[in-house]
Parts: sequence; C-alpha cells; structure tokens
Amino acid sequence: MDVLLTLCFLIFCSLLDIEMMKERFAKLLLGEDMSGGGKGVCTALAISNAITNLSATVFGELWRLEPMAPQKKTMWCREMEWLLSVSDSIVELVPSIQPFPGGGTYEVMATRPRSDLYMSLPALKKLDAMLISILDGFRDTEFWYVDRGIVVDECEKYSSAVSGGRPSIRQEEKWWLPYPKVPPKGLSDDMRKRLQQCRDCTNQILKAALAINGNVLAEMEIPDAYLETLPKNGRDCLGHTIYRYITADQFSPGCLLDCLDLSSEHHTLNVVNRIEAAVHVWKLKERKKEPNLKKSKRKTWGGKMKGLVIDGEKNQCLVQRAETLLHSLRVRFPGLPQTALDMNKIQYNKDVGQSILESYSRVMESLAFNIMARIDDVLYVDDATKRCAAAESLSVFNRGGLNGLPIQKKMSPSPFSILHTPYTSSFATPTFCSSPPLASSQRRSVSPQTDCDRVWSFAGNLSARRVSRDASERD
Repeated sequence: MDVLLTLCFLIFCSLLDIEMMKERFAKLLLGEDMSGGGKGVCTALAISNAITNLSATVFGELWRLEPMAPQKKTMWCREMEWLLSVSDSIVELVPSIQPFPGGGTYEVMATRPRSDLYMSLPALKKLDAMLISILDGFRDTEFWYVDRGIVVDECEKYSSAVSGGRPSIRQEEKWWLPYPKVPPKGLSDDMRKRLQQCRDCTNQILKAALAINGNVLAEMEIPDAYLETLPKNGRDCLGHTIYRYITADQFSPGCLLDCLDLSSEHHTLNVVNRIEAAVHVWKLKERKKEPNLKKSKRKTWGGKMKGLVIDGEKNQCLVQRAETLLHSLRVRFPGLPQTALDMNKIQYNKDVGQSILESYSRVMESLAFNIMARIDDVLYVDDATKRCAAAESLSVFNRGGLNGLPIQKKMSPSPFSILHTPYTSSFATPTFCSSPPLASSQRRSVSPQTDCDRVWSFAGNLSARRVSRDASERD
C-alpha cells in the first residue's frame, strides 16, 4: 500500500511539473504577452526576464545564513534546467575528421555548442553549485537570528566603541531584516575561521561572475535606439566642466575626477553615462567622416583634406582620453551598477545565447554578493560582542571612579548607521528600470540618546555590483 501511495505521489508531482513547464514555455513563446497579440518582447529578453524573476523568487529573501529550503532548491534547479535547455540548440559548425568504416578518414562539418556558451555556461553552473553548497554548509552554527526589535542588549550599547572594526553594512530602511546573535563571549576561533573562508570563496565567485557578465555586455551590439538618443556633439554630452578639462592641452584623469562631484552613486553613474555617450558620439563622427575622407583623397589634397585629417586626429585623441577617464572611474568605483548603455544592450539584445549568459551571471553575482553581506553581518556582531566583553572586563577596575563617583564612558555617535550604500538592484529587470540614486560614502550618525534607544541599522538596498569588503545586499 505504501509503495502504491508513493508511486501515485510521484506521478502527481510529475504531472504538476509538466503543467508548470508548459506554462513557463508558453510565456517565453508569447514574449510575456498573454493576449497573444504579438506585442510581446523578443525571445532573448523573455528568457532574461524569466531567469531574473526566478532568481528574485528563490533568492530574493536571503536574510539568513542557513541552508536553502528544499522546495526552493528544487524549484531553482528544475526551472533553471528548463530555461538553460534552450542553449542546447544554439550550435556552430566546425570541421571534424571522421573515419571510414574500411579505413581512411574524411572531413565533415559537425555541430558543437557555440564557443561563448561552451566556455561560460559550464563555469556559471559550477559557480551556481558552489554558492548553494556554501549555503548548505551553514548547519549547526554558533550564531542564530532573532527578529529585530527596538530594544538592544548590552553588546549593542557598547558597539560604538568598535572603532577599528568594519563599518556597519546595515541600513535603516531595511528594518525588517533579522538580527544576528552570537554567544556572550563571541564566536569560537574555528567558527570565525570558517566564516572567513566562506567569505573569501564567495568573493572569488563574485569576481568570476562579474568578469563573465562584463565580457558578455562588451560583446553585445550597441542598439540603434541608444545611438539615436545621443546628442549631436561631445560638448552637449559632457557639459562645460568635463569638456574643458578633457580638451585641455594637459590631461590628467585623476585631477579631473577630483574636481567632479562624485559624492553619491547617482552623480558618479551620471558622469559615466555622459562620458560613454561622448565616446560614441565621437566614434560616430569618425565613421561618418571616413567616406568623405576617401572622396577627398581622390579629388584634392587641399585645405579640405587637411581639415578632415586634423578633425579625425582630434576625435581619436578625445576618444582615448574619455576611455582612459572611464577606466579610472571604474577602478575608483568598482561597484558601479549597469550604465544606460548596458541596460539598452540588454533590452534590445536579440542574441538568445548572450541573454542567457548575461542574466545567469548577473543573478550569480547578486547571490554571491548577498551571501557576503550576511557573513559580514555576523562578523560585525562578533567583533562588537568581543569588544563589548573586553570593555566590561576593563570597567571592573574603574568602578571606583574619582571621589567615589562612577566613571561614565562618553558614547560616540553610533557607527551602525549608514544612510546610503553604493549598490543597485540586479534582481530588478534591467530593461525597464534604472538604478536608484544612492550615496556611496556619506554616513549619517545616530545621535547618542539612551542606551536602549540605540537601534541596529540593517543592511539594505539589496542591490548591485561591487567587490567590496563592506558589502550590502541586492534585491
């Protein structure tokens, strides 16, 4: 009887899987236009959105370091296998040597997975499995989580004494996130070493996902819709200040960046968008002048020819300077989110293979980033707890104070509050929304009221693209 019930249950589950698979592929074929009127998005964007939405469903509430729920893990593995099965049919023809049955060989064209998918997709699957195994490893840990309340215990009261620790990665807007707790004396050395090893491994996974995503975006074609929105000249793109510095006789990217307002991620991203637009404006001018240059070579070597050559050399010099400035910006701000050009590439991309690689690498990047954020939360609480215990042990010798009065420790502004964080959402569909303006470095101090009024500020903005030791999180 038990065997019969088990068999019936498996048949029922398989039928549900089949119905779910039908629903998923119906949405892909219709381009998310359930009316069937042909107004849906292209297949590449539909698959990108499907992977993004699935990731948000499964990993969107990664608030604790704990193994994934079996249902969510099964859902992720099953549906990703369905979506990635499309890549099995994306092939290229390569010459292959085949043997004759009676001896000898002959050359035929054989199919194999396209080179970019052949190289990157297995790597992404490996990164996926590694991240899930890292989460599964958080069993029987020495830390735990409690729902956040207004009242904090003694360790949070003394947390402002943690002057040498990493800055808070929690954010006041994310008040619903659970609060990590550690034993009164902090984590053991073995547990802390294990956490640090997991963080280092996750950081390497994050870098690999970033590299794959960056390469895919670089290979995508620039859509005409983006080029049509560009201004007519580089001055209009850059504005007076940047244009004056970039066209000066002496050009220094570092000095120019020091003169710009890069106090927030919004301002920095705006500068990057302007510089990228100027680069493509100058490149478009160069391409348009090439036919005129060829005609001038046939007709005359007069002043017109000389002017075209000078303008061409000037455009090439400006392009080089702008690209150098872009590189300096990305080095100084490695966590910048996708630019307007990147989002246009994703939205108008028609290549299904590139769409799969871009969206898969982006959600792996986001998952790795959130795991690092959760590890940093626990390490921060552990640091605060150990310093609190050390401060309490020292305070035993100072209870006499001066003239019998207790010595009161002056509480500095709490380091737990960071108003803004330099990360953008990677779970949000990149085609229809842009990154929210967020400040990257400015901190807001919480005025020291009573000890019980000190509130743990949790990491928030579940967002974007940064390899950083002070990680926030991504939606």
